[in-house]
Amino acid sequence: MTSEAPLYAQIEQALVARLGVDLHPGDRLPTEDELIAEFGVSRITVRRALQNLAARNLIVTKRGQGSFVARPSFRQPLTALTGFVEDMDAHGFRSRAQVLSVEEIVAPPEVRSALELPLGAKVTHIQRVRLAAGQPVSFDDTYLPIDLGRLVAQDDLENEQIFTLLEQRHDTPLIEAEYALQADTADALVAEALQVAEGTAVFRIERTSFTTGQKPVDYEILHYRGDTITFTTRLPRAGTQESDQR
Repeated sequence: MTSEAPLYAQIEQALVARLGVDLHPGDRLPTEDELIAEFGVSRITVRRALQNLAARNLIVTKRGQGSFVARPSFRQPLTALTGFVEDMDAHGFRSRAQVLSVEEIVAPPEVRSALELPLGAKVTHIQRVRLAAGQPVSFDDTYLPIDLGRLVAQDDLENEQIFTLLEQRHDTPLIEAEYALQADTADALVAEALQVAEGTAVFRIERTSFTTGQKPVDYEILHYRGDTITFTTRLPRAGTQESDQR
């Protein structure tokens, strides 16, 4: 261990790197004695690392049984337009995507309306499962205008997020997005993707992202496991001085 970070932080980082790789939700972490032997540190140092992981809700410690990997669960503030990878990075979760399909289709009515496309226009439709710590968190249906979608379809969608590709590779800055959130239940497709029973409660999010000139360039239907996420926001009271100044 040669990093300049404190020893407990190095152990914490090393354990986080294993989440979703060789440690999955429900798996038991090495014992304190095993971690002491592996990293060559004191018990106090190991306990500090484990306490930090527990504070981040990455592990749970059960008296007399040890520490276990927790299922990803996080609070997501709705204060800015962010992508899945950015959200997971902020919570310390290792993330990746599993691409299920990439196809060109005639835009369904709701997609055509969201992307402001003419009747009969084609779009690129991408289906992915988004994973955090190796566990499915979100099932994403993404629709892109065909010219832009054909470019994105050639990219590494398992390891690169679409927002980053649009902004950094395909000259399409994202300015803002419109969200619609509702409670829903998982149909057979969503249930299989998220590894839950059909009919399980999920969050359904419709999101349309806009580039310069208020042009819609990305329409998504996202299904999040209901046991992984809590959305939060802070709203001013209408008519107060602070809200009137915004």
